[in-house]
Amino acid sequence: MANSSEVPDLVPCGSDEEDDDEAAWDEMEETSQPVQCLFCSKTFPSILETVSHAAEGHKFDLKILSKKYNMDTYSYIKLVNFIRMHNMGADELMVCKEPLWDLDMYLKPVLENDPWLMYDFEEDRVLSEPRNFTPTGYHVVNSEDGKVTLTEAHFRELQNNLEGLHMALAQKNDEIQILQGDIARMRSLSRALLEAGISDKSSVEADLDTVVKGIKLEDDEAYFSSYAHFGIHHEMLSDKVRTETYRNALLSNEKQIKGITVLDLGCGTGILSMFCAQAGAEKVVAVDQSDIIYHAMDIVRENKLEDQIQLIKGRLEDLDNIPKVDAIISEWMGYLLLFEGMLDSVIHARDHHLKPGGLLLPNRCDMSLVGLSDLERHNELIGFWEDVYSFKMSGLRKETVHVPAVEIARPESVVTTSFKLRELDLNKCTSRELSYCVPFELKALHTSGEVLLTSLAGYFDVFFDLDNPVSFSTGPLATPTHWKQTVFFLDEPFLLQPGEIIKGTFECLRQKKDCRSLKIYIQLEGKEKFQYIVS
Repeated sequence: MANSSEVPDLVPCGSDEEDDDEAAWDEMEETSQPVQCLFCSKTFPSILETVSHAAEGHKFDLKILSKKYNMDTYSYIKLVNFIRMHNMGADELMVCKEPLWDLDMYLKPVLENDPWLMYDFEEDRVLSEPRNFTPTGYHVVNSEDGKVTLTEAHFRELQNNLEGLHMALAQKNDEIQILQGDIARMRSLSRALLEAGISDKSSVEADLDTVVKGIKLEDDEAYFSSYAHFGIHHEMLSDKVRTETYRNALLSNEKQIKGITVLDLGCGTGILSMFCAQAGAEKVVAVDQSDIIYHAMDIVRENKLEDQIQLIKGRLEDLDNIPKVDAIISEWMGYLLLFEGMLDSVIHARDHHLKPGGLLLPNRCDMSLVGLSDLERHNELIGFWEDVYSFKMSGLRKETVHVPAVEIARPESVVTTSFKLRELDLNKCTSRELSYCVPFELKALHTSGEVLLTSLAGYFDVFFDLDNPVSFSTGPLATPTHWKQTVFFLDEPFLLQPGEIIKGTFECLRQKKDCRSLKIYIQLEGKEKFQYIVS
């Protein structure tokens, strides 16, 4: 590193050395496409102009965020993709109490070849101190008397801060000399991350494949065995909201179903396959690993549909004799939408067996959260352990709170607006998106008095976006389904004022040791983060 007392030689305008430096910086600053702002639809010709716009127009201060969370390159990339995915405003980001984007899922680019991912934010942050120091754009010549003559107005400003310039030059001399190497490194890293986002062979995707496809069948038998008994199928078939919605989606859209080949994934008793045949499907390939498929074979024969419906026993990921199909139908949803992890199999089927432009039934789902007030139920389940025949059992109270209840919430217990946590487009979503962390807001619905918030309830909605759209909801204000709602009881209920807004974060993670289960973290603003296990 250069001694701070030595002033480096300044080169005249148009020199080769200066041109090389300038070209290196231009490589970073210029893009071959307009750069879109993270917070609005405006575009700019270069990333640095876009960064400047974000700072001035939206008060987005990367320097503050970087210092606040000790961000590195990976943290920055996660931040960009988090903003792209959730459309969070800069004002919200700047007041976050924790880095909501600090999940590996946000390493996947939301926009392909996003110029923001090529931006070396660490270098820009350092070089911004002192503010006026920039390695290009300032040209000088040596006059005959040996004095430095400034030939650009911008560089004249640095004369007033020459001491700061010398310090910056001393601190950054080594970095400037290897600037081109740094740029190449940054571009290489960004390119690798972009490729990881679209490659099935990426390390992140490989980990997910280990979770889903890599499970040994013998280790997964308990899951499939749970569907072998007729009892669970009686419960599902008795759910008219569920079953009739699927039937209506097919029969009211016969023009789209007639003559096509359909894959029924997780066919169970074969009811959806028979609906497809009834709607005019030419061929239905029905797959299930559970022993219930033997009953499905009998049912299909009993209804004389064996010419249209082919039943195959096996786990889809292990089968190599599944043809390309025109449509995939599956009732894969679990409690809290993602419990059981069957969506992974739907994604696998989509990527390997669905023809281009084929149908997914359903094709869209969303997950929501709402606040409840039901002190009676809270006392029954949580408060019970405070006085068990005059004895306290606090340890069991804590255990009970950590396990959400799957039950039907009374409609009158709903005391807040709902908040959509997640929306999944099944035509595009990946397994990475099944783990997420999002901020949420719930607004109290009452206009007078106080209401005690005792729990939060998670539910989902399902959509068939066909020529004649069909949908259903599992929310507490809709007709009850066998999915009910997933109720997260608060350890300590608290009062809500009229119109009060509750803020928090909801994090959904798949458990590493049990990929079909979920780990949920809920933190309300000003409250302790609480963990729940859905298993």
